Amino acid sequence: MSARAGIVVRTRHRPVFLRRALGDVAAQRFEDWRLVVVNDGGDASEVDAVVATAGLGDRVEVIHIPAGEGGRCVAANAGVRALDTEYVVLHDDDDRWHPAFLERTVAWLDANPAHAAVSAATEIVYEENRGGAWVEVGRAPFWAGMNRISLGEMMSVNRAVPISVVYRRGVHDEVGWYDETLDAVEDWDLYLRILRTHEIGFLAGEPLAFWTQRPDSVGLDANSMFGLAAEHARDDAVVRDRALAEWVQREGPGLPLYLSSLQTQLAAHVDAAVDRLRAELRDDIRREIDAHQPLLSRVRRLRRRLGRR
Repeated sequence: MSARAGIVVRTRHRPVFLRRALGDVAAQRFEDWRLVVVNDGGDASEVDAVVATAGLGDRVEVIHIPAGEGGRCVAANAGVRALDTEYVVLHDDDDRWHPAFLERTVAWLDANPAHAAVSAATEIVYEENRGGAWVEVGRAPFWAGMNRISLGEMMSVNRAVPISVVYRRGVHDEVGWYDETLDAVEDWDLYLRILRTHEIGFLAGEPLAFWTQRPDSVGLDANSMFGLAAEHARDDAVVRDRALAEWVQREGPGLPLYLSSLQTQLAAHVDAAVDRLRAELRDDIRREIDAHQPLLSRVRRLRRRLGRR
């Protein structure tokens, strides 16, 4: 069955989150979609049972990847390759959407054919497990005040998360697929490749995407930002080193060497300034204590006298 928007839900051993994600998709006001659930090494019967009770009919397909053969990028590529839709989006099992998310992102891409993708304003939703149920305990804006997707800012740090980005499936024919050598930051790596030659639009205003975070959770319940922190740090460096190597091969090492020297000098100046501030703060605190020492002595004597009464 063909549709305009394709949705890929990656999941593994999280039936509660998967059930919520499928309900999230069913609640979309835009209805011209197909869904691929990618079971990344989890229990096949468990996933099939959740999908069977979701009431999505023949608009959903399930792909089971055997344990040890998948990973975030493998699962993403498997899901997208199973789709023949014009647009695609990754909806990981623990994240959520506003009911108007697909409606407004698809409308944006229809109205802006030069944009390869569009990201929607996003809110972080903090959750805790209380009595066996996941309960929302707080919210915070993700990059408050952001009004565009900038290559310059994206080179510093990822400014979008998969739940917020709808892109044209055909972009993979130009920039390649999710890099299966990475264990994390696969979305950031793809966005950087897209932004080399295309724009990514941005829907500012009311949050339409909700990135759930569970800082205190471990194991399967943890989201990747915390559960894969080491992988994020390592693969962030891999992507940067790869891009730097491309530059050096093309332009030579001169500019990166000069910038590295400036960075070292700047770090030394910052460290020296911090040391000076710490010393000044210690001196200020010591002077304040000395100035109030007579008063503190009188207070201690008064407390001792009151204690004897």
